[in-house]
Amino acid sequence: MFDFDREIDRRGTGSVQWDGIADRFGVSDLLPFTISDMDFASPPAVLDALRERVDHGVFGYTDWRLGEFREAVRDWYASRFGTAVDPEAMVYAPSVLSQLSQLLQMWTEPGDGVVVHTPTYDGFRKAVTGLGRELRGVPVGDLDALERELARPDSRMLLLCSPHNPTGRVWRADELKEFARLAERHGAAVVSDEIHADLTGEAHRHVPWAAIAEPGRGRRWALITSGTKAFNFPALSGSYGFLGDPDERVAFVRRMETGEGLASPAVLSLTAHVAAYRHGAPWLDALRGYVAGTMDLLQERLAAGLPDVDWSPPQAGYLAWIDLRPLGIEESALQEELVSAERVAIMPGGTYGTPGFVRLNVGCPRAKAERGVDALVRAAARLRS
Repeated sequence: MFDFDREIDRRGTGSVQWDGIADRFGVSDLLPFTISDMDFASPPAVLDALRERVDHGVFGYTDWRLGEFREAVRDWYASRFGTAVDPEAMVYAPSVLSQLSQLLQMWTEPGDGVVVHTPTYDGFRKAVTGLGRELRGVPVGDLDALERELARPDSRMLLLCSPHNPTGRVWRADELKEFARLAERHGAAVVSDEIHADLTGEAHRHVPWAAIAEPGRGRRWALITSGTKAFNFPALSGSYGFLGDPDERVAFVRRMETGEGLASPAVLSLTAHVAAYRHGAPWLDALRGYVAGTMDLLQERLAAGLPDVDWSPPQAGYLAWIDLRPLGIEESALQEELVSAERVAIMPGGTYGTPGFVRLNVGCPRAKAERGVDALVRAAARLRS
């Protein structure tokens, strides 16, 4: 029904992944497996809705609180996650990171600690440190370390990635409840970035923070997310969230409308979100199945070519987080081999604070993914020998 094998030429479109490759790797003619967008066209239902909206021809000021947007989100959460969300509790922003920036400024002060799991999505690092806050990392799964960091008197926020980027870990409900308990015990706000939630694999279940946290005045928590990741339209911008405290919600909206000048959102983003949530589920389910098949292929190729690398597909997403430390290869040497000899661009683990790993984006046709993993295997095998 959906052709995910079709290769679409993205060069010359201003693509960060394809046209901006030299900014990070110093060379422009590489096959990229980098920034987390996909090489697939957006769902047909989204494209049809966008064409219809463009054909209307009028793009005057709009309001995200009008029309179907909030109701489409509400219905998606009910059908996809079995979670009731209140449309009145929603907020809107141009991106998930712009929401995070506002919440950091609302709930923390310069010098305060923000606790994250390591490895850490580099966008978190830039947002937190760029605003003069201190990033405090704890290893994924280490509850003792998490409590130690939250117990520090100036740790003001727990920043979650749920599911986790770059590992693809899906947090269980009992883990999330423990995070909530620890944050409340130590007086830390919680911000849960759930932009990868719709890409959770069949064997796992994403639990939204809104199903864990308790709403009410004095409860500082936010779920921030967007449909742009799963349905592949990030360049249209647009994100939404839920804040537990109604007064904080009012303050957030006021900041966006006055301090940030968000008088009108991108109307095509609203159109795309509504179409995706109303009609995009079959495409999304097919995509998840396709990506799962690609991950299985990666596992086979890695096991055959690098048997010391014990890697399993992630629980969510299209990012393969691969531990190459058993090979004893220097990260810089591997990157040089990948770029100079194999002509591919794969993100080094050091970008996320964990050298010795790579993050391979396989949100692409399988033929491209094969070229990427085979290049990685060849480069690593040469260096190891």
